[in-house]
Amino acid sequence: MSTPLQRVFRDLRAAGRKGVIPYITGGDPDLATTYELLVAMARGGATAIELGVPFSDPMADGPPIQLSDLRALRSGMTLRKTLAPPLRVRTWEEYNQTASAGFAMLKRVYALVLMLLIGVAAFNLIATLIMVVMEKRKDIAVLLAMGAKRRDVWRIFVLKGLVVGAAGTAAGLLLGATACFALERYHFIRIPREIYGISTVPVTVEPSNFVLVALASLGLCLIATFYPARRASREMPVEVFRS
Repeated sequence: MSTPLQRVFRDLRAAGRKGVIPYITGGDPDLATTYELLVAMARGGATAIELGVPFSDPMADGPPIQLSDLRALRSGMTLRKTLAPPLRVRTWEEYNQTASAGFAMLKRVYALVLMLLIGVAAFNLIATLIMVVMEKRKDIAVLLAMGAKRRDVWRIFVLKGLVVGAAGTAAGLLLGATACFALERYHFIRIPREIYGISTVPVTVEPSNFVLVALASLGLCLIATFYPARRASREMPVEVFRS
């Protein structure tokens, strides 16, 4: 399938004549001037007019075009303004609102499922710390008998729980980031284009999401340590030694 510009070149070659194809950056120096120049070029006999979008291909553009792009951007030029009516620029979310709404709902559901999984992990952490407290009763009693404060014992188990939670959180973030970057680069998850209008799942890696998940995970881990740490600090050395 040929582009309009390729069809122009083909017609010129078939007619054996030359053509004039000027280039102009949309919005340089402003939108009104661009419209005036386009009309003047068309009336002046331009075979075709190439309308450039600011910084659409900065590696291929030379210094003069890059300078015109900068002037266009300073005037507030965007893709929507460049392709004014009757042309309309739409994102994939606007193009397929049904799929966009479905992805947004799935994102919220997955966030809820993730929080539930973190909650289950927090309960596992509670069980693990309680088992540690039961195994270390004599050690705790010895520390208390030697003059350790109950608050110090409480801090020890809170710190232990935070270390375990931080290690799990770091491992989860690393695996999640690796999967997200791989999916963003290779698009190995395919979806029916006939239904959604796109063939791959759009992925955007947002650091703020990782920060929120890490804070939520560490917060739940911190809360999960309170009961085992309190139980450890309430141990009575005399009762432990008697048993």
